[in-house]
Amino acid sequence: MGGREDQTAAVAEKLAVQEAKKDRGATVTTTMPEKEVTLKDLARNMAGFAADREWDQFHSPRNLLLALVGEVGELSEIFQWKGEVPRGLSDWNDAEKEHLGEELSDVLLYLVRLADVCNVDLGESALRKLQKNAIKYPVELCKGNSKKYRELAKKGTVRRNMNNTENMVYHERL
Repeated sequence: MGGREDQTAAVAEKLAVQEAKKDRGATVTTTMPEKEVTLKDLARNMAGFAADREWDQFHSPRNLLLALVGEVGELSEIFQWKGEVPRGLSDWNDAEKEHLGEELSDVLLYLVRLADVCNVDLGESALRKLQKNAIKYPVELCKGNSKKYRELAKKGTVRRNMNNTENMVYHERL
């Protein structure tokens, strides 16, 4: 996940908090972040948010995972019955796009909180996973091809490296 997605999620979270404060009659100033928001920034903000409300007692890995799954369900409902959706959501109205942003933010925030509670550096883990995926799906074999790496491996052999991840050695191109 990149900086722009993180920043968008942070803005969505701030707007949600501001809306809640408005509902209670509080005065809120809307400001955009001066720098890109990182996953670590989100983790710190979520930890503070939970601590302020004394919610740490409820934020077990299991509970956070179940909350995350619930939010993924809410996100999927947005797309349910819409058929194929074009990139950029050109046929969606502003309210639909805003709702999507809110649900994506909920998913991101619970994911970041779960990783934090489990002491997982989500950014580092994601980069390592991208590296593993690059090995599983070499460009020269996968470009324009949606097959799983196990299907691609039929053309060659699969071996394990020292990290117990799969490296593919191909004898011919697809």
